[in-house]
Amino acid sequence: MSAAVDVVAGLRRADRRRVGLVCAALALALAGLVLLRVVWGTYQVTVPDLVRILGGETIPGASFIVLEEKLPRAVAGALTGAGLGTAGALYRRTLRNPLASPDVLGITSGAAAAVVLGLAATSGQTGGTSDLARAGAALAGALVAMAAVFAAARSVGGERFVVAGIAVAAAGQAVVAGTMLSLSQHDLQSATVWIAGSLNGVTWGRIGLLAAVLAVALPAAGALHARLAPADVGPDLAHALGARPRPTSAAALAVGAVLAAAATATVGPLAFVALLSTPVAHGLTRGRPSAAAAALTGAVIVVLADLLGAEALGVLADGAVLPTGVLTGAAGAPLMLWLLLRQGRTRGGTRSA
Repeated sequence: MSAAVDVVAGLRRADRRRVGLVCAALALALAGLVLLRVVWGTYQVTVPDLVRILGGETIPGASFIVLEEKLPRAVAGALTGAGLGTAGALYRRTLRNPLASPDVLGITSGAAAAVVLGLAATSGQTGGTSDLARAGAALAGALVAMAAVFAAARSVGGERFVVAGIAVAAAGQAVVAGTMLSLSQHDLQSATVWIAGSLNGVTWGRIGLLAAVLAVALPAAGALHARLAPADVGPDLAHALGARPRPTSAAALAVGAVLAAAATATVGPLAFVALLSTPVAHGLTRGRPSAAAAALTGAVIVVLADLLGAEALGVLADGAVLPTGVLTGAAGAPLMLWLLLRQGRTRGGTRSA
């Protein structure tokens, strides 16, 4: 018996070491991408100049571009990616479905619809919608969408829950499309860029608000993700082990909705980032669930997508720019199809058995 216990303990230590190494590698990759995002592109800054700027020295032209354009985009990309990646990890572990993520289940669409409705309510007014009001609208929309999914599915988990989420997502997108027709010309232009999922024009005020939400929500998400571990073996055994999977699951879904809403309010709906992050992180950690790995993976995905869409494409195609959400959507759509096909094959194999 002691030998078996030692083997299991050794495997757990090896798993933890691998997760730690993966997180360290992802953190280094993220730091490198953030640095590259700031110094490289259609306007390039040397590393010594960047150090001088961050130290408080003013370099004409370069200081403004770094502090008001490049650095905010890099920081916003890392923070929104971390929030969405963590939300995806929470939803996948709670619902035990690879398709379970805030974007697929309509949470992100609900947040986006509420923000666009807020823009329509203040369209043409001086000042428009404040960052705090935008964040509040996004949170309200996300929670309403989650409640609608619960009401339609009448249970947590299963195929019915995912189908209800897809229906709510479609309804949210319809609200966005219809509401945008009533916006003023100025608001319509900014809303069109925002709804595509763009880091362009992100401000330090929005970043500060997002950082404040993440400072509270990310630790809560990590704790809930760990508390969901007993549910991996099934609800009955989880109860026998003393866990309370139902209230923990409800809290995890709510925190995931807050994370998705905060990210959406900051940069718009970034398609499939939450869906992409978790399976990529699972592959890197060899199947061991890790909220930290999913958060870092999401951050890497968003910063890389913004680097490719805003800088690499601009260098190669004479100033052309693609919103970050377009690239994440293009990467996530094939993954979603693959997950659907894999689920179908698994279900077919189970039935034939």
